[in-house]
Amino acid sequence: MSKKNIVIVGVLVLIIVILGVLQFKAKRADFYSVVYLTTGEVYVGKLTTFPIFQLKDSYILQVTKDATDPTKNNFQLQPISEALWAPESLRLERDNVVFYGPLLASSKIAETLAAQNK
Repeated sequence: MSKKNIVIVGVLVLIIVILGVLQFKAKRADFYSVVYLTTGEVYVGKLTTFPIFQLKDSYILQVTKDATDPTKNNFQLQPISEALWAPESLRLERDNVVFYGPLLASSKIAETLAAQNK
């Protein structure tokens, strides 16, 4: 194989890889992820991990006591946009992230967010 053919094949492979990454990122932009921090806080939002950990359209998962039964807990999604400090996005330190992952479309949080966004 000549050098010219090797270069052409290399460029084609690179283009295919770039298109695949862009398509993956475009699909992932519609999904919500959960992020659990070392502080015990749980955030839900549209997560990007490269080049930095960043959450957009984010919510904090808060635990509240049930008004009728103090032994039970309720969960509440509080939009970060309604917080006093209301950032456009959250940049997270990798060292403070315990785990993260995409939410299942059938999870209660995903269903709640889908209903809110309609």
